[in-house]
Amino acid sequence: MNINEISTDALAYLGDSVIELKVREHLVSLGYSSSRHLNSESLKYVKASAQSKAMRNIIPLLSDAETLVYKRGRNKQTANIPKSATVSEYRSATGMEVLFGYLYLCGLNSRIDTLFRAGYGIE
Repeated sequence: MNINEISTDALAYLGDSVIELKVREHLVSLGYSSSRHLNSESLKYVKASAQSKAMRNIIPLLSDAETLVYKRGRNKQTANIPKSATVSEYRSATGMEVLFGYLYLCGLNSRIDTLFRAGYGIE
């Protein structure tokens, strides 16, 4: 499989799952145990506005190759922008999902951990 030939839609789909898993791991490690609290807390990480904010922290840490992948996702044209996000936030969040999907397929799990922690300010 040539990762560079995978569509941005497919990478974003996969990256969304990768980010969701990182969020769930983080929340469980903090001691959250009820599904109600886990679901409400997870929204603070997975909404487009939150992902866009995280990307502002991540962008300075990206290699040139990672920046290209992020921009490939960010610049993807889409017609369905949720009402809870601006176009800019949604595009940045999509770029983050594409980046994390790409890193996952490259087997760069420690890089995913590093960027996730930096993005959300997790020690």
